[in-house]
Amino acid sequence: MERYHVPVAVRRKKVEPASRGLSPEEVQGAAVPSELGPLERRVVDAGGRLIGCFRDPLGGRWQCIASLPLDAITPTSFQRDLSKAHVDKLTRSIGDLGRFLDPLICVPAAGEAGFETPNGHHRLAAMRALGARAVVVLLVPERDVAYRILALNTEKAHNLKEKSLEVIRMARDLAALSDAPESDYAELFEEPSFVTLGPCYEANGRFAGSTYHPLLKRIEAFRDEPMSAALVVRASRAERLLELDQAVADAVAALKDRGFDSPYLKAFVVARVNPLRAKKARADWDETLDRMLSAARAFDAGKVKQDQISRSGGSAADD
Repeated sequence: MERYHVPVAVRRKKVEPASRGLSPEEVQGAAVPSELGPLERRVVDAGGRLIGCFRDPLGGRWQCIASLPLDAITPTSFQRDLSKAHVDKLTRSIGDLGRFLDPLICVPAAGEAGFETPNGHHRLAAMRALGARAVVVLLVPERDVAYRILALNTEKAHNLKEKSLEVIRMARDLAALSDAPESDYAELFEEPSFVTLGPCYEANGRFAGSTYHPLLKRIEAFRDEPMSAALVVRASRAERLLELDQAVADAVAALKDRGFDSPYLKAFVVARVNPLRAKKARADWDETLDRMLSAARAFDAGKVKQDQISRSGGSAADD
């Protein structure tokens, strides 16, 4: 009989707190170490200045903070192409804040002059669009780090649930600090639908927000009333959306009782009760939800045929 090897998960040994790396005193560099002399000369030759050097608190390797003229930095050739929309957004955000708080990672360029950034293409373009003369960088002496950026970028991009929860929490915090209109924070919140979806996810961590997100993008707008008042409206809308979701769930259960089995049943029901067929720009929130809730409650599973669900296509909700 052929034997198969089943890999066994290796349990990581529990790490003791504060057991690895350097102390704050060991991180600090009193002077530029001799091994970084060539790097400092390259910075000065490029028209920049070394702000300070320190040892990485985890691995103990030397690296620097430097100010460099924008013309001394180029993006590595293997980065993704620039997204104009992303550059425009960064340009507005950095310009409005008046601070550049996310230093580029830079490494020495191939050859004897200049520097490359493996992760700052968009921020570099935004600073150029703002007319900046210099930018602050985290300067790593080892050029091969440029090829490790994908491995180092371990943070998972925010999904719809994470964005929505983050936005509703920010909204509440901002309401307590300054009761400015919700619309004042449009750039910060990105989409008004996130402020409504946030309470839905708080009430139901498994809420299928992506099923309703395309609809909400057509009926939501940032409100011009104070944040405290807008939050009351958002909470009410979240309750209505959860009520609709329950009616949709009941319709899905009725379809399953008839023997239908598909990951697209919820999307199918939402599409059937959605009155916004035409590609018009905007629609009234309350009127749309009223019509959808009424249609969901009146949904007749007995009139649905298998080929209708098969033709509906789409993808399962992915939050």
